Amino acid sequence: MVGMVLHPLWALLRTGTPGPGGHHVVHHNNPRVSSTLPKNIARSFSRREGYGFNGIPSNPRASFGKDCLRGSTLTCHKCREQFAKWEAFEAHHLSKHTVTELVEGDSSTKIVEMICRTGWLKSDNNHAHINRILKVHSMQKTIAQFEEYREIVKIKANKLPKKHPRCLADGNELLRFYGTTLECSVGINGSSDLCISDRCNVCQILRHGFSTKSPLKGDIGVFTASTSGKALESIELYDENLSLRKALIVCRVIAGRVHRPLESFHELEGQSGFDSLAGKMGLYSNIEELFLLNHRALLPCFVVIFKP
Repeated sequence: MVGMVLHPLWALLRTGTPGPGGHHVVHHNNPRVSSTLPKNIARSFSRREGYGFNGIPSNPRASFGKDCLRGSTLTCHKCREQFAKWEAFEAHHLSKHTVTELVEGDSSTKIVEMICRTGWLKSDNNHAHINRILKVHSMQKTIAQFEEYREIVKIKANKLPKKHPRCLADGNELLRFYGTTLECSVGINGSSDLCISDRCNVCQILRHGFSTKSPLKGDIGVFTASTSGKALESIELYDENLSLRKALIVCRVIAGRVHRPLESFHELEGQSGFDSLAGKMGLYSNIEELFLLNHRALLPCFVVIFKP
């Protein structure tokens, strides 16, 4: 199996990556930032199914297999509670074990903070007030859908006349930021219960996944940013709801074949073969804004919650 080629913190496309318009992107040295992930951060990610930072299982596994599903019980390895039906176990996991708060000073906490703060300017100090960081424990079903989508992208890439190495290797996997809001108190004092409020976008996403329909960006895909600062800028808070706080979801995404930026998103209609759309471009061919055209292309890893 080809190992995952991680995306640098500021999400520059590597040489050989199919960039906008299918052209290969050639990079120049950026004097402000390094061109690769620090080795200790790169080692912290794993392609093994169900594993996240430092090889820690990304979901409390249930002791079930084919035999168990035929007529036994499902046991949550996190709390040992047992369930007769898969639906009940899934609801239990979503309500009780989807997230855990990272401890301050933990190596994973430091890594996530470093990822979020990379690329922030001195004028962005207001973004640096992180309140807490939650690790997401995705269901095996969610992870399987993500990996299945990766394989679909790789198969499509293999059929193209012009071969794109990154698409063939890992579906062009990148690390991206998704800006949203949180209304509830998930993560406070060890609480891992997701709320059911329609106004709490974090809990809605962790329960039901991302939506390609955005009231802010239109029905063009899931908007992601190359930096946490850009993702935070995309969040709109309304004064009438003082309980809302800004939050970032750090995601692994399968970018696949990236279409060049368009003056009008309607130009994308009728075109096939692309998996994502580049928005605003930055220096050094950096795709600051990327729209994922399929919600299965995103896998949440961490939720970073900011102080009001």
